[in-house]
Formats: sequence, C-alpha cells, structure tokens
Amino acid sequence: MSEPEEYERTWVVRQPAAPSSPAAAASAAAEASVSSNALPLGTHIGEFELINLVGIGGFGIVYLAHDLSLGRYVALKEYMPSSLAERVEGLTVAVKSARLAETFAIGLRSFVNEARMLAQFDHRSLVKVYRFWEANGTAYMVMPFYEGITLRQALQKMPEPPSEEWLRGLIDPLLDALEVIHQENCFHRDIAPDNILLLADGRPLLLDFGAARRVIGDRTQALTVILKPGYAPLEQYAEDPHVKQGAWTDLYALAAVVYNAITRRPPMASVARSINDTMVPLTQAAAGRYSKTFLQAMDRALAVRPEDRPHSVAEFRALLAGTEMPGTPEVTALPVTEQQAATTTVSQAPVEKKRSKAMLLAGVGGTLVAVAAGGAYYALRPPPT
Repeated sequence: MSEPEEYERTWVVRQPAAPSSPAAAASAAAEASVSSNALPLGTHIGEFELINLVGIGGFGIVYLAHDLSLGRYVALKEYMPSSLAERVEGLTVAVKSARLAETFAIGLRSFVNEARMLAQFDHRSLVKVYRFWEANGTAYMVMPFYEGITLRQALQKMPEPPSEEWLRGLIDPLLDALEVIHQENCFHRDIAPDNILLLADGRPLLLDFGAARRVIGDRTQALTVILKPGYAPLEQYAEDPHVKQGAWTDLYALAAVVYNAITRRPPMASVARSINDTMVPLTQAAAGRYSKTFLQAMDRALAVRPEDRPHSVAEFRALLAGTEMPGTPEVTALPVTEQQAATTTVSQAPVEKKRSKAMLLAGVGGTLVAVAAGGAYYALRPPPT
C-alpha cells in the first residue's frame, strides 16, 4: 500500500492509489514542523511504526502507521490537546500547568470512553476501533485507514444538488448506524457534512464522535467553537440536565445535512430560529424536485422544538415511508414565549421574507451566537412549578 498523497483534516482520511510524491513528502514534513508535538516519522509506539502524518487538530494528532505484528496499515490517533499539554521527552505528554491537569484528565477519560464505545460496535457505517490503550501520559486508538472524501467535498464537486435517490442511499446506512448506537443510549451529537466520509465503494462512514473535543471545549472554549451553527439543535446549547438530548438530536443534524445538500447552504442556526424562524422549509424550497413525503420528513426532523421531531430512527423511517408511528418517548417540553408564539415555524404559514434580519441572527460571530446560546438555556429550561 502506498502512503497517502493528500491529507484530509479528519481522523479518518483518504488513501489514494497514486504513489507518494516528493511534493507530498515535503507537505507532510512542513505540516509536522507546524506542531512540535508531532512525533518524528519512524517512531515506534508499541507494535506500530509511524510512517506518515495524517493530520493535526486542536485535540489530537493522527498518523499513518504500520502494524508490525499483523503487517497492515492503520490510522493511529493520539490524544494531544495542544492548548493543555505538550511533548516533554520522547513519547511522554505532560500538562503545561497544574491548573490544566483536571481538564486534561477529563478529556483523556472522554477519549478512552469514545474508543471503548466505538470498539463495541461493528457496523459498516461506523468507524471501527481495533484497540486503544493509555501510555506515556496520554492515550491512543488504532483504526482502519479508510479511502474516501468527505461529504462536504463531494457536494462541492457536484454541479447541482443530488437527487432524492442519491440522498436516500446516503442516509439509509447512516440511519442504520445511528439506530445501532442509539440502542446502547449513545448519541453522536456532531453530525455534519465534514463528519461523513464517502468511501471508495460509495458507502458513507460516520466520523468523529468527538467526546474529548466536546468535553474539553465545554470547559475551556466558547460554545460557538464546539457546536456547528446550522447543524446543532437547540437543546445542545442548553447544557442543562433537565433538557434531554437523544435520538431526536442526531436526527435534527442529519436532516440539516440533507437541507444543506439540497439548498447548498446549512439551515438557519437553531438559536436564531428560536427567536425568529425565517428559515424556508424544504417543502417550499425544493417543491417539485423531490417527493413531498421526503421533504416533509426532513422538515419534521428540523423542527426547532425537540417534541415536534421524530424521536427514534424507526419513527423517522416511518415518516420517510409516508406513514406515522403512534407513541413517542417523552421529551422535556419547551415553554412557549410570546416571541415564539408569534414566530412563523416550519409547520405553519409561509415563511416571512425577512432576509436581512435572518442573516444577522444566523451569523456565526462568537458574540452573537454566544448570547443566543445563553437565551437558549432560558427557552429550554422547564417552567417553574
């Protein structure tokens, strides 16, 4: 197997058939020099020899490695939060200061828990973890080295929005994968076009459960850095134990991915929609180009309030098939404010054309969304008794 010529900035990357070129080697070397935390190529970690750098992120480093015991190439992911820790000697990782030790430890536990969770699942659209372990003050997980490009890249290359048949072929295996993890009370909470890899055989792969990234981010960074506006539903902004997250959380994000594929832009941020929902529903934006049943199912999954969405993969599948399923799990109700009562929603009358205001509210600027996130807490918290 040849070494990769180009590098995706995800944990699972493309493996092109073309042999490595001098330019690719120079690119890898330049990227390695960006972070002094990256280990030199040729380093041995257990039975794995690092042979190339795949990507450096804020919370970890991924290498292409050779499994010397089994004679195969794998992706080796090392927990390395650059804002909290540094390489001190050889393979050893240490926190930069004592005050960061607790946050580093919480992220480390989340990294290991993510690996342990993925290792127990065996589904064609879920990343498979071969093994994981703690050593040298940090932790590692070893995964297959996949070949493909992200959904975001694939959509950018398409001259026009994909067909309904193509989209159903994309979301069907992803729904199967989500159903598997939901049965174990696990939820992805970060589904987006750049976290879906399209493999060489056309199969979608759900990437980056990101447990360590979320936990550390909640403690050290602004919320807007962690959540993806447009794909994160309202309940993810609350961070309150009374506001439940569940299958409906992942289904919102998956429907947002479809919305982006059809309209060529992500949905309006959920926190902005909770104030004044001017987002055009797919039943209007894509009428005539896709079946009404398909568009109605996506609009239901994109409802701002959790109790208005399908609450399980089975219920969502029923909507896609044009049928209803009686009985859904109870979700903490969101109190309706006077502002929300006056707001046009997906299921109500045609959306008002307040584009300039919508653009302002949907801005990704940290201050605006952070303030809106604070408002989301009060919109989602249970009413006083």
